[in-house]
Amino acid sequence: MTLRPFLSAAALSLFAASLVQADPITLTDIAGREVTVDAPVDRVILGEGRQIFFAAVLDGENPFERVVGWRDDFRQASPESYAIYAEKFPQLADIPTFGGFKDGTFDIEQAVSLQPDVLIMNLEAKAATEEAGYEDKLAKVGIPIVYVDFREKPFEHTSKSMEIIGELFGKEDRASEFNAFYEAQISRVTDVIAAHPELGKPLVFVERAGGYSEDCCMSFGDGNFGRFVQLAGGENMGSEFIPGTFGTVNAEQVIASNPDQIVVTGGNWEAYVPGGKWIGVGPGSDITVATDKLAALMERPAFTGVKAVEDGNVHAIWHQFYNSPYSFVAVQKLATWLHPELFTDLDPEATLKELHERFLPVDYHPGYWVTLK
Repeated sequence: MTLRPFLSAAALSLFAASLVQADPITLTDIAGREVTVDAPVDRVILGEGRQIFFAAVLDGENPFERVVGWRDDFRQASPESYAIYAEKFPQLADIPTFGGFKDGTFDIEQAVSLQPDVLIMNLEAKAATEEAGYEDKLAKVGIPIVYVDFREKPFEHTSKSMEIIGELFGKEDRASEFNAFYEAQISRVTDVIAAHPELGKPLVFVERAGGYSEDCCMSFGDGNFGRFVQLAGGENMGSEFIPGTFGTVNAEQVIASNPDQIVVTGGNWEAYVPGGKWIGVGPGSDITVATDKLAALMERPAFTGVKAVEDGNVHAIWHQFYNSPYSFVAVQKLATWLHPELFTDLDPEATLKELHERFLPVDYHPGYWVTLK
């Protein structure tokens, strides 16, 4: 007698999953910590809701099947992405949410009640986690923390982070396939730049979350989008003035430096700054509105008479590239803005479409960037 006549496809899937034995594995996370976890894991708490960007790559059929709790930042920080996923996976609205480590609102009792096999945290939360003693407290109740990083050093840590999560999920082959794609797409830029050692590097000012506040101007040092610019063949203006990854540059300095190109990171931050001047680029965004808001931001005193503005070399790009495995798409787009003559055959939108078709469970929606030129 076979099981098939008596079980639905879903029941068979659950039956097969129950036959997968979880065994202790010891891995080294991005923070350099050795962590022992019973894997593959069935129940995961995501320390940040936007970590669904990597879960979607590995658990393509249902990126929420392992998620038993998460922070409620996905819906607020990237509402268009949230809506696209919610349409296909409405169960995401039922996932329990919890407070943050940095603001001290994380509830350990709630975490214990969710019975997770592991808690995946972003590296930038490590200092706050240690300061509050969460690592020790969670260890005492048998909940291991594993740190990954797509934000602090994305091009050093993305592939390794995907390997780590692949081990946890039992999706090593899928992680390897994605990493090969990631490396190949980065090489399409870096190989070309390396082949032109005498290439002039335009000075680029990246304004982080322009219009989010009235202040000007948040930017990047050598890390994150600052590194994106360097890989794309530009000189990041913020590197000279910002010692770390994130910081600010005053308006007078922008004028004095007179950048050749300006790139503003944007997103729909209505949940945080209702009616703000931020540029709402992202999947399915209104390009006309985003372009108008980008032009309005360039009327601020910090950009008066700046070469990039005068020449129309002003752009906006989706902020969430800064903290996801998809950062290679931003590098490609930057390269086409900084060196259009070298990258006539590079189509970042086609790359983003291929990412969706090969690795993601939702359809591609345009709207991730705009330019004034």
